[in-house]
Amino acid sequence: MGIFLRSLLFIIPLAVQRNIVGPRVREARRRAKPHMSQVDLAAKLQVLGFKIDQSAISKIENGNRPVLDAELAALAKELKVSPSWLLGEPDTSTS
Repeated sequence: MGIFLRSLLFIIPLAVQRNIVGPRVREARRRAKPHMSQVDLAAKLQVLGFKIDQSAISKIENGNRPVLDAELAALAKELKVSPSWLLGEPDTSTS
């Protein structure tokens, strides 16, 4: 197997795992009671001083926009989940 193919086989799994946060943001937003739209979440983040609009939330959820560490903390706060859960860890809450 050539070096290019071996390198490609190493990179592909990383690309698949590239966006862990996006699907978790979507899941938490949809599970929120009452339901939270992308517009609702964007508004809550803007109140905290983040310039994130509905389009940015959509891009995050679809894996087309990375999430900064400060944004991760704000997303977790507004979605009422832990930052570690947004990063793919299992839910350990007892509620």
